[in-house]
Amino acid sequence: MTEQSPQRTALITGASRGLGLALARALADGGWTLIIDARGEDALESARAELSEQTRVVAIAGDVSDPTHRAALADAAREVGGLDALVNNASILGPSPQPDLLGYPLDVLEEVYRTNTLSPLALVQALRDELKQDARVVNVTSDAAVEPYEGWGGYGSSKAALEQLSNILAAENPNLRVYSVDPGDMRTRMQQEAFPDEDISDRPLPEESVPGFLELITGDLPSGRYEARALATSTPIRN
Repeated sequence: MTEQSPQRTALITGASRGLGLALARALADGGWTLIIDARGEDALESARAELSEQTRVVAIAGDVSDPTHRAALADAAREVGGLDALVNNASILGPSPQPDLLGYPLDVLEEVYRTNTLSPLALVQALRDELKQDARVVNVTSDAAVEPYEGWGGYGSSKAALEQLSNILAAENPNLRVYSVDPGDMRTRMQQEAFPDEDISDRPLPEESVPGFLELITGDLPSGRYEARALATSTPIRN
């Protein structure tokens, strides 16, 4: 008799399109139970319908910056028996095209920080009792967090702050694996918003970054910062 692998569960924010949906598809292929969220109800329902053909999916529409929505995600995690992985993928770019810092509207910058920096931490706090021993907390970041690109002061600094939060969270919680993961340039809606006048068809699809995320979620790498496409791409999902 073949021994069955224990059920694994992941919560992925911003999972209705782009990288979030690509990663959800890969985990669904591996039989993971999924909790997914996004702000757009129609797109989220479309993702849920697709993914539920392969695995159990709980879809909750809402904004991660909303405490009530985060509480609903925590309730869902509790109902499925806890989480093996949390992927903080939901982000906002800010104005398009990106303004220089001297002209950046501060009320918009507050919104960018609230979504990209504070909300991932707030969600980890809301889920602290639902994260299993050795659970993976994956915070999606960007090369703009470490490179001083002109016009990227808002988004880039929000991701830089998220990376340092991740570092300290890992130091304070050795029972978790906390990763900051740069997926690289991708052919996504956010990338097009960042470069509204450019043809981005030469950028890789999000699926090309997924194997690196799977290596972190299912492997044994220590907490830290990683570039998804620099990780080994041949490691299968371990269930």
